Amino acid sequence: MDLAIIQKSIDYIEDNLKAEITAEELSEMAGFSIFHYYRLFQRAVGMPVMQYITRRRLLNALYEMHCGVKMIDAALDYGFDTQAGFYKAFVREFGYTPTEFLHVSRKRKPYKVNLFKEEHIMVSHKKIKEVLVNWGLENEKIADIVYAETGNVSESACYVGNDYIIKFTANLGNAEKHIALSQAIESVGLSSATPIAAIKGEYVVSHEDLYFYVTKRLKGKQLKASTMYLEDYIPKARFIGEIIGQLSIALGKVDVVTNHANILQTATDWAIPVLVEKMDLPKTFVEEYKNEFASVYDTLPQQIIHRDPNPGNLILDGENWGILDFDLSETNVRIFDPCYAATAILSESFEAGNTEKLKQWVDVYKNIMYGYDEVVKLSENEWKAIPYVVITNQLISTAWFAGQEKFQELYEINRQMTEWMLQNFDNLIFD
Repeated sequence: MDLAIIQKSIDYIEDNLKAEITAEELSEMAGFSIFHYYRLFQRAVGMPVMQYITRRRLLNALYEMHCGVKMIDAALDYGFDTQAGFYKAFVREFGYTPTEFLHVSRKRKPYKVNLFKEEHIMVSHKKIKEVLVNWGLENEKIADIVYAETGNVSESACYVGNDYIIKFTANLGNAEKHIALSQAIESVGLSSATPIAAIKGEYVVSHEDLYFYVTKRLKGKQLKASTMYLEDYIPKARFIGEIIGQLSIALGKVDVVTNHANILQTATDWAIPVLVEKMDLPKTFVEEYKNEFASVYDTLPQQIIHRDPNPGNLILDGENWGILDFDLSETNVRIFDPCYAATAILSESFEAGNTEKLKQWVDVYKNIMYGYDEVVKLSENEWKAIPYVVITNQLISTAWFAGQEKFQELYEINRQMTEWMLQNFDNLIFD
């Protein structure tokens, strides 16, 4: 009941961002005392109500600036008295100037928050500073993490100064998994975002129903999907395959308990039924997929995998490289990771109808697998299974995006990708 009331407040805020909104007004509409309303909002959303309103105004003003509106006009439209006031509020909220944020983000209309359909973790910089006391880092500058390729702002991590990252989650298991795997990976000679112990020696600190941990910040640059289509894209793809192959070998040596995934079962029992309804998957393909993939699935080597080796999680620093974010790791078929890397590149750069670029992507995909094979030596059945793992990943991703209101843009991209893959499935097969 309380969540529904707060959702009504969120909807009202979104519809009236350019008007004056007060906490007293919202608490009266909700039927609570202002003190009780503050507590309910903070608990449901993760930040105080007035800060939430300011953040939504800043994000929408930024979108209008991306669309060509001058900063002063956007600032005034969203209730800031002066450009200087807007500027200060922006830096305080995000850790960037508006101009810096424009350069590192993409034009994307802020999605409407729906507390019932997605998990939302909103942590203010003030709260982060309170938590950082446990590491003695409370005086470091806090800045939001903006992913260069997509322009998305991380909802689960922030930069802390130049050397650290603080991550937060409602799932203690995910935090512990990242910590254990990153430490194990570093112990076999690979670079990872390893955790930093707090002053009292613990790696995870609990605060207001969330779990926080600090990791070192890897030096270097994230790989960008867009760079995979330049003149040297084939050796780059091979390099990615070899990196993931080395990661695969390292993960095969670690002893960490993880969940066991069965992607064939997930696809056949859930993703395919969802997509048959949403996008009318061809029945002939569904039957072929179930028969062919099932015929080799049980023979595929399985081990702990990264689960999310998209380009942004690979950090390059000269000849050195590192890997981020093991919180999604699981036991799965080992070829999942290079297949996922290939589809992640396509997802971040997909242009329907761009025949030449899509042809290049097929080369990228195949050379990632050739590079991976140079390191781990794939079996005959793995070569046969690769296109089915690729399409399985695509089916699962598309079905997941279909059910997430805030990711409808990504659903549409992945729906088109899925249709293109089905039409060109023969090109994904290795001879």
